[in-house]
Order: sequence, then structure tokens, then C-alpha cells
Amino acid sequence: METRYGGNQARTIGGDHLALRDQVLVELRRRIVDGEYAQGERLTENRLADDFGVSRNPVREALRVVEAEGFVQILPRRGAVVVTLDEPAIRDLFAVREQLETLAAGLAAERASEADVARLRQLLEDASAATEAGDFDLVAELNSALHLAVIEISGNRWLGSLSAAMYHHVHWVFRLGAAERAPHSWKEHIRVVDAIAAGDPAAATEAARDHVVAAATAALVAPSAADAQRPVA
Repeated sequence: METRYGGNQARTIGGDHLALRDQVLVELRRRIVDGEYAQGERLTENRLADDFGVSRNPVREALRVVEAEGFVQILPRRGAVVVTLDEPAIRDLFAVREQLETLAAGLAAERASEADVARLRQLLEDASAATEAGDFDLVAELNSALHLAVIEISGNRWLGSLSAAMYHHVHWVFRLGAAERAPHSWKEHIRVVDAIAAGDPAAATEAARDHVVAAATAALVAPSAADAQRPVA
């Protein structure tokens, strides 16, 4: 059994029921998303193996996955480098978000059950409480959970498949600027959920589009991710 480290507490890799590579992958992705590994930071196999208390093989396999997901770039003779969320990358992300989230919201308004709406409202309440408490790690998790719930409620399995990888990046962007963005995002989410609850696809689509546009605007007017690590979503 091998040990990995997060914060000041040692955690055991091998104690879960995931393959070792998958456990390293989850932890590596989390550290990038939470900013523990900064944009532009070099991540060698030896360093990550030491960080996680594992051999290089699961690290190498996990790096291949996060490279495919767009979190790192593997460069000759340098190893892996955490990518930078520059303006083109942010624009590309929000362009796709606008298409997927507006479609999902409209379909969700057509198909949501009372239980679905109750689930969304509970996520809103939890996000409000987390925002008030200043728990922005939790706010970021709830932000992604809400969007993914709307996609699930839409009933379109292709939307779910296409969105799965993208929302790791949505979480990343949101977490970097959650303190500034969270109060506005929560209010915009209320409008989306109210439209879904009313069974109004046009209103839900419009609310989702306005939300994505507002988030993109906030991200693009913030200091660059490379300089300040502060884009917001």
C-alpha cells in the first residue's frame, strides 16, 4: 500500500477501490484544478511520484490522461507543464458551454419532474450557504454539480457524454475566481432553475445563455490567468 499527501495530512493510495493509476489521476487533476499545481508549473514524473508516494508508472499513465484532457502539455526534455488558461482557451471553453448549456436548460424545462426541480433547488440552497460561509472549494463543486444536474435532467445522453470532460475545466476556471464570481453566479442560477421549474424552455434557454455570457465577460475582463491566476466562471 502506498501513501499520497494532500495538505498536511497523509492519505493512502491503495485504500480505495480504484486502480492506482486512477487514484493518482483523481488527485493530480484535483491539485491542478485547486491551484496547488500552478499554471505554467513543471511537473516531472519523479516529482509527482515523490508527491504521491507512488512509483513512476501510475504517474506516467495519469499524465497521459490529463494531457488528453487538456490540463498539461508534455514537452520534449521538459516533461509535463500545467497549461495556462489564456484568453483563447477561455473563449473556446465558453463558446462550447453556451451551446451545450442553453440546449440542456431548454430540454430540462421540458422534461424536469418535481423531484428534479427539488434537487436543483437543494443545490441552490447549498451553494448559497457555502457562499455565505466563504467555502469556495464547496461552491465550485456545487457550481459544477448544478450544471451537470441540468444536463442529466435534459435526458440527452450525448450532452452528458460531451460535457463530462469539459466540466473539469469549468470547475478549474470557476475555482480560480470563486470569491468574486460566486454571489453573481448563484443569482443567475436561480433564474435558470426558476425557468426550468416553470416548464418554460424559452426562458430557461435565455437564462442559461445570459449566465454563460456573464461568466465569460467576467473571465475575460479579469487579469490574465498567466499573470494573476484569477479568471472567473
